[in-house]
Amino acid sequence: MRIDVVTIFPGYLAPLDEALVGRARRSGRLDVRVHDLRRWAVGVHQAVDDAPYGGGPGMLMTAPVWGAALDDVTAAGEGVPRLLVPTPAGPPLTQRRAADWAVEPWLVIACGRYEGIDARVLAHAAQRMPVEEVSLGDYVLAGGEVAALVVVEAVARLLPGVLGNPASAELDSFAEGTAGLLEAPAYTRPESWRGLEVPAVLRGGDHGAVARWRRDRSLERTAAVRPDLLDALLARDGDAALDARDREVLAACGYDPAGRAGAAAWQTGEVAADGTRPDQGR
Repeated sequence: MRIDVVTIFPGYLAPLDEALVGRARRSGRLDVRVHDLRRWAVGVHQAVDDAPYGGGPGMLMTAPVWGAALDDVTAAGEGVPRLLVPTPAGPPLTQRRAADWAVEPWLVIACGRYEGIDARVLAHAAQRMPVEEVSLGDYVLAGGEVAALVVVEAVARLLPGVLGNPASAELDSFAEGTAGLLEAPAYTRPESWRGLEVPAVLRGGDHGAVARWRRDRSLERTAAVRPDLLDALLARDGDAALDARDREVLAACGYDPAGRAGAAAWQTGEVAADGTRPDQGR
């Protein structure tokens, strides 16, 4: 896979030489190229920004500079890349989006600064390639470089051969192997540390009991921290998503599967306001 990152602060991307991503690059599994946007700036000051039309605070990155940069970067490869643009106005980054991008042969990440990039840049790019905006969450950063680091690592660890054990990615929080739930707590040696013990079930050798324990803890953690993930699971898979034991665990946590699933499904039109499903009588 090839990933090009365009930024006015190329040094910000230095961590991509380290750890897992660095190893993936050195092994040839991942080709990351970082480009300094100012290479395409003109004039003595190499300005890349200007005041926005309509007034308002801050400066906006200009279309001519970004247009030239994207023209050159995308012309220097085979095929058509997917352009990713970090912005707080975009849809959130999820494990599913990272997995989708991990099967792409080529990504380009455009790191904005100041008040963002002239909207015409993305409109023009969309005529030539797929364009997706992406947000790390409901907060604002000074630029897109941090998001670029996150996207590259989230994608890189899903590439074949990058992780030492591919099952690690399959059992991550949010992954399909965990039904999109949060991962259960994990422990390693020693068995006892500062008065705290590794749960006995994890040391007993009963794989079925271990799987059940992990499922229970995963449900408890998700209900406490991200109940919206349970809502989404129920809206997607319905009653088949939970067995009787799952429902007992969630009830003990104070999570009401029927009530919350009904509310989530109502919002998507899957059930009526009175809680009945289309295949049920009213």
